Amino acid sequence: MPRHLFVTTALPYANGKFHIGHIMEYIQADIWVRFQRMQGHAVDFVCADDTHGAPIMIAAEKAGKTPQQFVADIAAGRKPYLDGFHISFDNWHSTDAPENHALARQIYCDLRDIPASEGGSLIARKTIEQFFDPAKNMFLPDRFIKGECPKCHAKDQYGDNCEVCGAVYAPTDLIDPVSVLSGVRPELKSSEHYFFKLSDPRCVEFLQNWTQDGRLQPEVANKVKEWFSVRTNPDGSTSEGLGDWDISRDAPYFGIEIPDAPGKYFYVWLDAPIGYLASLKNLLDKRSQDYAAYMAQPDLEQYHFIGKDIVTFHTLFWPALLHFSGRKVPNKVFVHGFLTVNNGEKMSKSRGTGLDPLKYLSLGMNPEWLRYYLAAKLSARNEDIDFNADDFMARVNSDLIGKFVNIASRAAGFLTKRFEGKLTHNFGASGAALLREVRETEPQLRKLYEEREFAKAMREIMLLADKVNAYVDQNKPWELAKEDANNEALHQVCSTLINCFTVLARYLAPVLPQLAQAVGTLTGSNLQEWGQSHIDVAAIQAYTHLMQRVTPEQLDALFEPPAPTEVKLIPGGEAIAPTISIDDFVKIDLRIAKIVNCEAVEGSVKLLRLTLDVGEGRMRNVFSGIASMYKPEDLVGQLTVLVANLAPRKMKFGVSEGMVLAASHADEKAEPGIYILNPWPGAQPGMRIH
Repeated sequence: MPRHLFVTTALPYANGKFHIGHIMEYIQADIWVRFQRMQGHAVDFVCADDTHGAPIMIAAEKAGKTPQQFVADIAAGRKPYLDGFHISFDNWHSTDAPENHALARQIYCDLRDIPASEGGSLIARKTIEQFFDPAKNMFLPDRFIKGECPKCHAKDQYGDNCEVCGAVYAPTDLIDPVSVLSGVRPELKSSEHYFFKLSDPRCVEFLQNWTQDGRLQPEVANKVKEWFSVRTNPDGSTSEGLGDWDISRDAPYFGIEIPDAPGKYFYVWLDAPIGYLASLKNLLDKRSQDYAAYMAQPDLEQYHFIGKDIVTFHTLFWPALLHFSGRKVPNKVFVHGFLTVNNGEKMSKSRGTGLDPLKYLSLGMNPEWLRYYLAAKLSARNEDIDFNADDFMARVNSDLIGKFVNIASRAAGFLTKRFEGKLTHNFGASGAALLREVRETEPQLRKLYEEREFAKAMREIMLLADKVNAYVDQNKPWELAKEDANNEALHQVCSTLINCFTVLARYLAPVLPQLAQAVGTLTGSNLQEWGQSHIDVAAIQAYTHLMQRVTPEQLDALFEPPAPTEVKLIPGGEAIAPTISIDDFVKIDLRIAKIVNCEAVEGSVKLLRLTLDVGEGRMRNVFSGIASMYKPEDLVGQLTVLVANLAPRKMKFGVSEGMVLAASHADEKAEPGIYILNPWPGAQPGMRIH
């Protein structure tokens, strides 16, 4: 029976361009959505920019724009990514849109006004102590505070959760907190905040059932289950069950003002997921459909694709907000892992690491190469996957070109030259058996797609392609074409191959929509309907190349590895390096940086950890091998020079986000030693060196 599905991906924060992690999630969801549409199901696939919060406000101020203009400029750059990778969203909206303002306020009021007969309000007010930055004269968002995790004691962790052990905590729980904005130690100040009573027995009971009833992957459900009870952590500390959720922030703040609280705004994580509903409502309004009637449909299914870093919000706060405000809760939340590149380094927009999606497209690299490669690695589990350049080239060239496209290229020419492009329906015994096997795999592949086991589906499709290619090698159409007496056999073999190829193209259509469209044109087939694999191809058009191979040169250009330069040590110092042009020099972005903090690195006798202000509204973490020459306290407050556009480097002790310039001989242990550069007084953090 036809189904009606409402599908979303996580809302990207509107403070920067898409990174490849976004594109991976969108491709994963898009494959599933396209598959559902091929089944004849109605799907509404929406997303939006997550536009609120202090980080947006701060970034906009730095850019000399209003927050509204800042996020509008970000939104204007989304289309090339989405179109470029064939992402089929029905609507892209904004959480600062009127629909989201209205829905957020209404959901809050519904939670506040729960009648006493049903247990009473789930909104509470409490006076709390919150970190305040005296240098910036503002309360600090959780993500603008860093310190040592109170659970596992990992350094340099955000104020709301630990990226190392996954613990969730309050910013005030951090050990040795520091403001990311100014580098100063924040002060505690009192403020009245609004809370959603997640600890209420009603919420706890509902969520214990909801998170364990099959809506989450088993590994995610098991992790969430830990959050409901008091437990002992590895360090001997204890973690309590669910706590109330702070849903308000004080002015100045870019967001939605709370209806009954002037000067108080909804915390961005309250209104952000409501943006799913707002984007849907905006889409329905464009269609003149009634939003309330749509959401009231008893057979409506609601699905979210998200990354594992936002599980807390989507498995606790979000379903509880929906349920207790009288709204439909998600049928399932699909959680995926992170995408790493080559050496296993986590993709990070803030740290500038990873594969640039627009650069990929600008180099003329086929977006469906990436769609297939990701599909060949994605499973239904919450697992990290790695983009490996060599593996990427091997899989695309071997699977898509060598196995799949090769089937058509080995048969189409004979059909157009010898048989006017017409196919026979007499495939012969072996051809009919092969085609039947290819077609009878459809139910198995349908199940794998439905369960988001894309890697298994790709593997099964390529196993079928192997069998088809074995049939080619057994029947050798190029040999049959040499003898006129074998015309009928040649016709049977080539007709079998084109029919098998068309069925495989239909199986791959959710992953390779553009290629499937081209195959549909070639064979006169509608490949957008799943259950049409039994229809024989009657004739084909003249064959043209369907897909090119990946080249090593394209991958070299994509990652642009730095060319090594040889520097020889000569008496008194080093030889002058090879001549470069001014164009080479300007690629290096040198910036004045202020050392706001410096500390020794435990486990290293060489390194110091520098916290640097480069005038960009956040602090940078840089490791520098200068411990032999400087005491940490002597560097605090000093200015130096930073290579600001150097790719972050993952080290044993953390990630280093740049390189401080220093002078020395090639042998740093030789006299006179190593010295960091120190600009003249008057230079300011962020100034570029020309």
